[in-house]
Amino acid sequence: MTNTKSQRVTFGETLVELIDQNPRVVVLDGDLANSTRADIVAENRPGHFFEMGIAEQNMMGVAAGLAAAGLIPFVSTFAAFSATRDLDQVRVVVAQPGLHVIITGAYSGIQAGKTGKTHQVTNDLSIFRSMPNMTVVAPADEVEVRQAMYALVDHEGPAYLRLTRDPFKTTFDENYRFSLGKAVILREGSDVALIGTGEQSVRCLEAGYLLDAHGIDALVLHVPTLKPIDEETIQAVARHTGYVVTAEDHTIIGGLGGAVAEILGEQQPTPLRRVGWRDVDAESAPNQPLLEKYGLTSEHIAETARRLLTA
Repeated sequence: MTNTKSQRVTFGETLVELIDQNPRVVVLDGDLANSTRADIVAENRPGHFFEMGIAEQNMMGVAAGLAAAGLIPFVSTFAAFSATRDLDQVRVVVAQPGLHVIITGAYSGIQAGKTGKTHQVTNDLSIFRSMPNMTVVAPADEVEVRQAMYALVDHEGPAYLRLTRDPFKTTFDENYRFSLGKAVILREGSDVALIGTGEQSVRCLEAGYLLDAHGIDALVLHVPTLKPIDEETIQAVARHTGYVVTAEDHTIIGGLGGAVAEILGEQQPTPLRRVGWRDVDAESAPNQPLLEKYGLTSEHIAETARRLLTA
């Protein structure tokens, strides 16, 4: 793993690539382009960029109209706004008719740059995962962001793409191939399965190495697509290891942990622990203190696995 550029920069750069390859791609922004980095499109392909102002409900309606006319709109705003402020419009004019609108949720999770509680959301994955017709993707790094964006342009129907704010570590190299709806084993192991999504998959990988020191052989599974979710692979790793820990920068209610619990409860009963937000709202602070306070670090994931195995 190496240091990387941010997912949001990759988002802006990839949009320019996509526009050059497919002129149907357009970008709608909710007055946050310099934060989401949709400004890269505004600067380089201004004819494909529409500044909609602080009017997310209207922006979603415009996106639906553009999609109905045959364009492929990316809606660019913070996760807090795409998941809550314009939710009725998403539900009625995008998801119900199944229009090809790609909704992005930037500044997702706990590490949102001290933006304050109005600009943070802890349940965006839960909201979109529960919505009929919606595809939900949470990439781990910039390599996967780029490939996921290409996949979503080719995939008909509404989608939610969850993006983080700050640079983190690169997990994948140029040989990686993202496949919509497929989970990826990052590390083989036999004692416990650590299942992550988004950036937390990288911390699961770090936790796996920490567990080596305790003689625990951890398998790490990355789930970039929350919906449709790879039930078969999740069941397989649960059968193989006999124990499962999920990790997400999101509430454990209805997100990755909830999805895995549903799958295992119905198909493959397995001892399970969920690492994530515990039914609380976010706070604003530097990243590391927040990760420590709410138990989201790789050390917390590793300790959760150790306790599960000794329970």
